[in-house]
Amino acid sequence: MNTPTLESFTAQSMDEGFDEIIVRQWDANLKLDTHTHPFDVSAYVAQGEYWLTVGDDVKHLKEGDFFRLARNVAHAELYGPQGATVWVARAN
Repeated sequence: MNTPTLESFTAQSMDEGFDEIIVRQWDANLKLDTHTHPFDVSAYVAQGEYWLTVGDDVKHLKEGDFFRLARNVAHAELYGPQGATVWVARAN
């Protein structure tokens, strides 16, 4: 798979029905306790790494990984020692 550009990620996400694109830059070693979002998420890790916990499932997401998360799914996040830049598409 080719590495996407922000422009291609945005176009693909909009084609899939997502209506908002943001670039999030997370601090090193940041921990976000369990929470939910009122929107569906499709995201791409553009830089860095983090661990996404949903229930008992922990996913180690690294640069180049894509993931999706449905609205109202409880999850926690732990960012790595370099932090992370994540392109996030939201379906509000």
